[in-house]
Amino acid sequence: MKKYEVTFMFYPNVEEEKRTKNFDRLKGIIEENGKILNIDEWGMRKLAYDIEYNKEAYYTLVEFEADPQSIKELDRVAKILDSVMRHMVIAIEN
Repeated sequence: MKKYEVTFMFYPNVEEEKRTKNFDRLKGIIEENGKILNIDEWGMRKLAYDIEYNKEAYYTLVEFEADPQSIKELDRVAKILDSVMRHMVIAIEN
């Protein structure tokens, strides 16, 4: 398994309950074929530039180990969730 890091940016107007539910779904995808090492909730942060007229977003950083196949599924689901503004998965070199 390889180490990865993903940053999720959630829309600022999403209710905490919905954001938690969607984040749990994303965590479930990671945990199916991998292991979460660390979750760091940065909270609401100001954006460098407006995205769809939003000036801030709720950031969550997750460090995990997983198979490369599960990254495709994580990417697919994150793209279709309406509460996720942006996300980025990065492979961490050992």
